[in-house]
Amino acid sequence: MRPALGSRSSMEIPKEKILELLQQRGKHDEAAQADQELPGQVDPERDSGLLSKFGLDPQDLMGLLGGLGGGGAGGALGGLKGKFGL
Repeated sequence: MRPALGSRSSMEIPKEKILELLQQRGKHDEAAQADQELPGQVDPERDSGLLSKFGLDPQDLMGLLGGLGGGGAGGALGGLKGKFGL
């Protein structure tokens, strides 16, 4: 089975950005646990169960981190840069 890279409608977010968001919200215990359980690149659709476990709604997360409209790394990085002052 061949991966459908061009048809992905979601984005991946670096785990570090998720951890920063949790810490900014004062959820330090959740951030520590998320650091152990989340993959290096978090796909909000694929990892929705884990995100929910840490009190993050995948749809809200995508909106907070840039409202990506179509996904892809370029859109994700642009939104993340603004959100995290990069």
